[in-house]
Order: sequence, then structure tokens, then C-alpha cells
Amino acid sequence: MNAEQNELLTRITPGTPCGKLLRQYWQPAALVDEFNPALDPRMEARPVKAIKLFGQDLVLFKDASGAWGLLDRDCAHRGADLSFGRRESLEQGGGLRCPFHGWKFATDGRCLETPAEPAGSKLCERIRQRSYPVIEKAGVLFAWLGDEGSTPPPFPAFDCFTAPATHSFAFKGLWNANWLQAFEVGIDPAHPSFLHRFLQDNPLDEIGENRAGKQFRSASAGSKDGEQWPMTRIMREFAQPDISFENKPWGMQLTALRAMTDKLTHVRVTNAIFPATFVIPLSETMTITQMHAPVDDTHTYWYTFFTSFAGPLDRESMRAQRQQFIALPDYIPNAGRHNNWGFNAEEQMSTTYLGMGEEDINVHDQWAVESMGAIQDRTREHLATSDKVIMANRRVLLKAIDSVQNGGVAPGIADPAQAAMITGPDTVDGIAPAGEWAEWWQQTARSKRKGAPWLDAKAAADTPSTATQP
Repeated sequence: MNAEQNELLTRITPGTPCGKLLRQYWQPAALVDEFNPALDPRMEARPVKAIKLFGQDLVLFKDASGAWGLLDRDCAHRGADLSFGRRESLEQGGGLRCPFHGWKFATDGRCLETPAEPAGSKLCERIRQRSYPVIEKAGVLFAWLGDEGSTPPPFPAFDCFTAPATHSFAFKGLWNANWLQAFEVGIDPAHPSFLHRFLQDNPLDEIGENRAGKQFRSASAGSKDGEQWPMTRIMREFAQPDISFENKPWGMQLTALRAMTDKLTHVRVTNAIFPATFVIPLSETMTITQMHAPVDDTHTYWYTFFTSFAGPLDRESMRAQRQQFIALPDYIPNAGRHNNWGFNAEEQMSTTYLGMGEEDINVHDQWAVESMGAIQDRTREHLATSDKVIMANRRVLLKAIDSVQNGGVAPGIADPAQAAMITGPDTVDGIAPAGEWAEWWQQTARSKRKGAPWLDAKAAADTPSTATQP
């Protein structure tokens, strides 16, 4: 990849081609929990928060009626910061008022008052603060930053957005790196055998469904000689996966096969949802969906959705477990370049391949992403066979940027003709009959869906990821 292509794929601030493409998609803007007074007491009286997304300074607030609003942060009058605005009560007519001259705005950007103007002034009728559509899904507030006057696409019906609150949990964290390298680490089926390698395996009964940071520690579905294997053991002992991918309406379905014997193959099916989301299995009955929202060119928030296809989740314990490693209210990891991501040379020799902790593998990914630099210099890399998905995704991204620049429709879930019909997608991690792994994984996925108490009979019978790209 040359330097010009790298710049094209990574720069997302206003006016950039890639930024224009990504703005066609619903983007996570904040956790609903960020407005929870139990977690941030400041939100009790004033649920107003300054955020940055795609290099744009914005203010996100909940007005007195309970409606969400997302506005440009600089007041339409003379540019003062609206994140310091007065959130008006219902008795005061609601809205967000700029303290500079008292101009007040509704959640949709309408100017409600310009109190310093002469009586009878109609200035207010001509003023509008730029606003952006906001929708609440699965504990996350999503924003659409497309062109003013354009219509956002329907919201996709992924499993993580379909499951009820009892069966889902969302969290986030900040990485000091560009959005693309943050996403690429999750669509690399080879790296778990090394980056997330554990030199010892915990007893399977020690790994609970609610241990959000202990990915790859659960048992793979199926068995070998009647014995269940933890994912960690499979990743450690079979480190040369046969990787393939198939184009799908949402992006790509990835398959990594690890031959265990002549008769048994470990199969791991994951998904890359264009442009910046992946879906992977956490266990036989839980999936992880992770989205990547650019703050600017060199900072990215990841948003992770845990979705249970079995019983309800203990959301409080999952939140407490996550908060051991992430500092609120800005969700900044405790580990980072400033402390070598918690690297421990002794641990690297005895416990983990990386040496950066075994309770939270997000730190492993954080190191991989941040240690490349704020924006990875892809002119210096040497891609290999195991990077075929990375290469394919970059080609799709370049093509999509070019299409949108020339008036085309962004692909996948930004395409109104497809977005509302895209569901699932399914994942699996398990030990399958070598010659029948494709049938096995699809049947296993159907069984998982049939066991989900929140899916209706038709949805449970369908296997979304069997659909092919038209």
C-alpha cells in the first residue's frame, strides 16, 4: 500500500473521502450509561455531555421531556461552547440554552428563543443549529452524521440490537490509534493463536458467561474423544488456520479451519460488518459485537455488545468487571503506552504469550493497535497469506470510497435497500467432523438460535449468515 492510499483510508475528519463514506452509517456516539447518575452524579441534574466524533465537536443531551439531542457544539450565534449550556426544565420550555446571549435550541436544532433581540424580532425563525439524528439501541446512543437534509438508512436488525436488555450488555473504551487499525485487529483470524495465547488452561467451570474480559477461555462447541476443549488450548496447539472468506450483504463471513485430526476440524466462523464492526463467538451461547467509532484521526472508541442466546446476563457484575480496567467518565483504559500496557516479563515466560494480563484480553488488542503508532504506516508492512481478509477489506474500502465520491450508494448496512433486511449474523467456535464442518456449524448456529428465549420461531429457524451477496 502506498502512502496516498494509507492517507485515503485513515483520514476521517470533515471533508475527507473516507470520512464522507463512514458518515453514511449509524455510528455509536455514547453509552446510555454515561448519562446514568449512579455512575456519574453530574448527570442527575444536567444530562449534557461534550463529545467528539469524526473530528467534529458535538454536544449530546437529554432534554426535560426525555428526548435525545445531538448538536454542533459551537453556538450558531457566535460560536460559544454549547456543552456548557443551561438545560431548561419543562416549566421553562425545555431545550438547551447558550449562556453567552441566551439563545435556546431544541433537540432538532430549532432556535426557540433569542432573548436579547428586540420585541417582535423574527431572527429566531431563520436560525437553526446543525442537529443530527439520534437513536437508542442496546444501551448505546447512535448518531447519523450524513449530509444535512439526507435521510439515514434503516437501523440494522442485528442480534445485538434485537435482544432485550436482560440478555445484552454494552461497554466501551478508548484506544489512542486510528480507526482502521482498531478494526483490523478484530478481522484477523490468525492472531488469537499468538496474541491471546495462554500457556495454561483454566478449568472450564471457572469461566462464567459474565466474565466479559475472558475471551477465548470458554469451551469450544463439540468434543474430541468425548472431551471438551477450551478455545485457548485449540488456539495454542493449532496455530496455522486455513482462512477463507465469503462476501455477504453486510460485509464478509470469515472462516478459520484448524485440522485437529484426520476426522476432526476446529471451525471458527466470525463476521466483518462493513465498515468497522466485527461479530465473534464468546461461548456456545454468547456473541460479541464490536464497533469502532473514530473520535478523530488518532483516537477511537470501541463499543462492545455482549449478547446472550441463553439466560439473562448479570449486567451489574459485567459492568463492575469492566470498570476494573477502564476509568470513568471518559472510559480510558488503565493500561497504555505510559505504563507499557502493564507488561510483565515474568508473566510472559509462565502464563501468557504477550505478558499483559490474563483477566482482560482487550489490553492485548490495545497493545497491538496502539504500538503500531497513532496511524500505522502501511507502506512498511509485509502482508502474508494469513492477512487475506485484511487485504480484501482494504480493497472493498477503497472501492466504496471511490463509489461514494462519485455519487454512488455506500454498501451494506448504509444501503436503504438492504439495511433493514440484514439480521444475525451468526458465529460459531467448535470441533466438527472434518468432512462435514459446513453443515455442522450451520446446524450448531440454528440450535443456538432456537434456544434463545427472545427470538421468535421464524427468526430462530433462520441462519442469517447462509445468505450470499447478490
